[in-house]
Amino acid sequence: MDLHLRPIYQERASDSNTLGVILVEKIDSVSPITDNFDTVLFIITKDNEKPIFTKHYSFDNNKKAVMHTITEKQIQKWLIVGYNKKIVDWLFCGKVLFDRNEYVDTLKKNLKNYPFEGRQVKLGVEFAKMIRRYEESKVSFDARDYFDAYNHMIEVLHHLARQTIIQQGRYPEVTVWNQLKGYNVEVYNLYEKFITSHKEIKERLLEIFDIIKMLIEESVEESAQHLLEVMKQQAHWSVQQLHEDEELNVYSVNLEFFVEFLVEKGYIEIDRIETKSPGVFHRYYTVKKK
Repeated sequence: MDLHLRPIYQERASDSNTLGVILVEKIDSVSPITDNFDTVLFIITKDNEKPIFTKHYSFDNNKKAVMHTITEKQIQKWLIVGYNKKIVDWLFCGKVLFDRNEYVDTLKKNLKNYPFEGRQVKLGVEFAKMIRRYEESKVSFDARDYFDAYNHMIEVLHHLARQTIIQQGRYPEVTVWNQLKGYNVEVYNLYEKFITSHKEIKERLLEIFDIIKMLIEESVEESAQHLLEVMKQQAHWSVQQLHEDEELNVYSVNLEFFVEFLVEKGYIEIDRIETKSPGVFHRYYTVKKK
């Protein structure tokens, strides 16, 4: 670490609220992992007024550093929903400068082993994203917007790859396709064939739609397990209750789409309750009893 940054790191490490400090340094001339900063100081805290706090520094005339102070709750949320993939790179590629009670070491071990509960949540989140992108691809295809349909299908395949890694009990890394080679050659080959084929885009899409549909059907029950288990905790749910539940908010904008998908598949039933307006009913959701 540069001597200019050492006091900043030491000040954070001496704070009882700090759980870990990780240093990530730029290696290549272009470095997406550090957002092209020369140095990243990644500070993990128990709690903070702001879950994400960032500062930029200049030192040695032309060098620049960034400090990200992030709460453990925010990190866990990102790890589940996959919004900030750089976090995984920072954890595994960075140098641990400070580790209170082996917090960072334990976090890394948990990511490698992937506890079952976290695995089920992550499966559901990736699956919800995948089925939305799949439907968007089909809609674009039917509208003859083949390039848009192609882009959506690329996203479908990325979510499929991440889901496949999770099913193997591993955390999906940023370089997910390279990671997937060791776990599922079939899905890897499906992706490779789709992007390297010399066929017209329309023909490639027609070939892959049915394959993806089959893979979706095969994984519905496993991928919906977390959402359904949460919903079993009460008899029926309004859509507002679903959105306000802390365990379900990880599905974000895909929650309603996922619920309606499970209604169509017969996993969730609709309870209709009369309103004051004749012929209009409140719509409540309940898990179908087997």
